[in-house]
Formats: sequence, C-alpha cells, structure tokens
Amino acid sequence: MLTLGEDAAAEIMRYLGPREVQKLGLGMTQVGKISREQVDEVLDEFINTAAEQTSLGIGSTDFIRSTLVKALGEEKAGSIIDRIVMGGSTRGLDQLKWLDPRTIAEMIRLEHPQIIAIVVSYLEPDQAGLVLAEMPERIRHDIVMRVATLEGIQPRALQELDEIMEKQFSGQQRLKSSTIGGLQSAADILNNMDSQTEGAIMDSVKELDEDLADRIQELMFVFEDLKQMDDRSMQQLLRELDTGSLTLALKGAGQELQTKFFNNLSRRAGEMLQEELEAMGPARLSDVEGAQKEILTTAKRLADEGTINLASGTEQYV
Repeated sequence: MLTLGEDAAAEIMRYLGPREVQKLGLGMTQVGKISREQVDEVLDEFINTAAEQTSLGIGSTDFIRSTLVKALGEEKAGSIIDRIVMGGSTRGLDQLKWLDPRTIAEMIRLEHPQIIAIVVSYLEPDQAGLVLAEMPERIRHDIVMRVATLEGIQPRALQELDEIMEKQFSGQQRLKSSTIGGLQSAADILNNMDSQTEGAIMDSVKELDEDLADRIQELMFVFEDLKQMDDRSMQQLLRELDTGSLTLALKGAGQELQTKFFNNLSRRAGEMLQEELEAMGPARLSDVEGAQKEILTTAKRLADEGTINLASGTEQYV
C-alpha cells in the first residue's frame, strides 16, 4: 500500500471493511526503514499470489440475491437472502463497526440488555469483546447469556434496534430479521476478552445457568488447546508466528504445550527457542496473555482458511 501512492491506496481502502482498515492502517504506521530488496521481495510474492487467484467468488453476493429473486420472487426470497447474506440491510449496524469500542458502549449502555446483546452479536468478536469490557460489570454476564441464547431477532427487538440506529445515525432504512448471536458468538466474544474479565463473566453465568455456561465453555478455544493440534497443522502455524511473540506466549504455557511447540521446530530452532524462554526474565501477565491471544487469532484465521485443523475438546475446527 505504501508503494502505491495516496490516490491508489485510498481507492483500495474503499473496498475494505472497518476492522481491515484499522489493522492495515496500524500496520502501515509501524513500517520502519525497508530496503529495496525487501520491497521487491514482497511485491513479487504478492504478484505471484494474485496470479493464482480466479474471479470465482467475486460478486457472489449480488449473484445469489438476483438468482433467488428471479426464482422465488422478491417476497419469498427475502427471508432466505437474509439468512444467507447478512448485512445487506443493516446500514446502522455497519456504521457501528467503524466506531471505537468505548463510543459504542456509551451509545448502547442504557439500552435494554437484549438490545445490547443484538448489537454486540453483530460486531466482530474482537470488537465485541472490547465493547463488552466497557459495559458495567453487573450486566456483562447477562449480555453474554442473551448472546448465547439468541437464535434470531424478533420483530419487537428489531423495531427497538431500528429506533436506536435512527437516533444515532438518522438512518431511515428498516432492518429485516437476521440470524445472529448464539453459543458460538458468545464463545468468540469471550475468547477476545482478557482472562480476568472472561473468568468473572463465566462465573456469573455459571451461577445463573450452569448448563449454558458449560455449553459456552465447550466452544471456547484457549491457548492450551493448541496442544491438541496435529503436527502438520502446528508446523504450518509456526511458519506464521513471530519468535518474540511465541517466546512470550510460551512463558505462561504448560510443559506439555511447550514440548508440542519445541517438537515441531527443527532441532536447532527448538533449542534456541528453549534457551530464549529459559533466559527470559519475569513478564507481565497481561503481556503474556496478549501474545497468546495474538497466536490464537492467527490459528483461527488459518483454520478459517482451511490451512490447518484445530481441535478443542470434542469440537473440530476446519
């Protein structure tokens, strides 16, 4: 992006989502001095990757919408389209994704917990976790429970949510029913929170509904669960990781997980990592947890892309 110039870079950013823009912008600000050789290497890799891509999948949302409308008519296709292609009529909610978590929390703090749960469910898990952390502690567990049991949005709740969006953004577009929320959504949100807050919320949920808490816990993926990965997947994950972040993350890992990482590196690399870990002094717990969450985010991305397999309890992620 930095090599393209302002106009071309701005044109590309128009097609990115809010979280993508934020991550890309942060990455661009952190770029230091780079040699011409490094630039050429990155551009060559990008060109080679782009050359392998096809046009399949591009514009598929419009294709599905047009096909269903032609086959079933506008009215019958509407509900199906909402379930398949979420977001086509959620202008107000989409605008929330561009706001910082504290601003979103302030906007919805005084709303009914069910409305808050719907809004939180629509956000990306990492953003939702930050929003939830900004909420009063006394209602966090209630919001998570509502997210976990949210199987759809009732017309009444939609009407209330629509009114909130109209007040905040002066939007006039009505929202249709969408299937958001659920156990996995609650688990994803909690996975993106710090361990202390996550633990406090889960304790409160467990007091009120132990079965629900257990079902959420089963879907949560924590750093120690990486020891269940097969060796091929672990090796693929290691190729994506920064050595410094890995060393810091392993500072708070159990011996079994540390051994799993060591065994999937070359002998020399494993020995070097072990030496760095032993030489490392005390590290702040928040830093260790941050490094672990960074690695989990990478692992989940690779799993979503189908590059690796993740296992958590009896759940299989592909």
